[in-house]
Amino acid sequence: MTEPAPFFSSRWVQRPEQATEVASGGLPAGFRAAGVACGIKASGALDLGLLVSDAPGTVSAARFSRSGALSAPVLLTQQRTDPQALRAVVVNSGNANAATGNRGLDDAAKMQGAAAIACGVSERAVAVASTGVIGVPLPTDKVTRGILAAAGQLRADGDLDFADAIRTTDAHRKRVTLELALAGGSVRLAVQGKGAGMISPKFATLLVFVQTDAALDAAEADLLLSVCVKRSFERISVDGQLSTSDTIVFQASGASGVRVEPETPDERTFGEAMDAALRQLALMVARDGEGARRVGRVVVRGGDQRSAERVAHAVADSPLVKTALYGGDPNWGRVIQAVGAALPGTAPLVVDIAIEGIQVCARGAAAPHDAAALAQAVKRDEVLYEITLPGDGSAETERYFSDLGHEYVTINADYTT
Repeated sequence: MTEPAPFFSSRWVQRPEQATEVASGGLPAGFRAAGVACGIKASGALDLGLLVSDAPGTVSAARFSRSGALSAPVLLTQQRTDPQALRAVVVNSGNANAATGNRGLDDAAKMQGAAAIACGVSERAVAVASTGVIGVPLPTDKVTRGILAAAGQLRADGDLDFADAIRTTDAHRKRVTLELALAGGSVRLAVQGKGAGMISPKFATLLVFVQTDAALDAAEADLLLSVCVKRSFERISVDGQLSTSDTIVFQASGASGVRVEPETPDERTFGEAMDAALRQLALMVARDGEGARRVGRVVVRGGDQRSAERVAHAVADSPLVKTALYGGDPNWGRVIQAVGAALPGTAPLVVDIAIEGIQVCARGAAAPHDAAALAQAVKRDEVLYEITLPGDGSAETERYFSDLGHEYVTINADYTT
């Protein structure tokens, strides 16, 4: 199994100065994890992950999909856990346990109970997550046996297997471990995630788990997660489709003995590192994009914030923009079409558009530019689109998005066959 190296591979996200990437991985102090094959995936690949904090005082925060068709694990975790005191996470891939009715809720409860026993924690301290095919009952016997097997393999360096076990159509595992130099001492921050399709700025077919051995209070952990998620996973699009299963869990064990106090330089340093790690992982999700060749970034400036957000969303989700990006086609008409769709009734649309710093549209009309330079620029791995809206507004927002090509259709046309 290969993965991008180094983790901070995009020109749009810089590794924080105080953060050092731990190439070999490994979890923060107090955490153990494992990944096993329990038989959900016909290929025999890893498909069951278990992660636990051994620190009784662990605090946590969580975010979930906003879908109206939430999966059983999401419903169970929302209704039957304390989101500020999650000690363990149990995850299966290959089956979403979504649209499975009361049986699905029972199966999620069995999963939670088995993990609680295996990890020696309360059921209310166990988050459950599933990802994969929708509408198929979960093979609970396989899952419970897998949980027992995983419990016997829990270890401090189990994050790599855990990151593999939660994948579905991901081309590679997505994870990082950072060492952070704080004024109060050194702490670790680790992230494991999955996601490649069914990705929308309202979250994605996305599972993300974040751990630190820093000591935080629950309100601070919740605030950090909220800010970082808004700047990362709520700003990506692969296909604009909202998942049933999105789950993000942040846990702080406090096992390092280093406390991060609110409104201090240490909190800023920690927040910058967490923000950068989640933004880079979000970009990896967009880049993975089920057959994607390229990833785009659209930055919208001017106008009011609501209009800017609508424009960014429209461009990032546009199949015409995405297919042009896939083909390396410098057709900026696809972009202005998406802008116009987001701002109906504003004709004439006096908008400026630049692609990779080359202005192609000025006040809604074609701008003279070097066509050859533009043709080369849009063939890069990362392509930047900048849009300036009319008026004196000071709004600014951005989205990251994958292209859309033949392989996406193949993967999703054959998903269950």
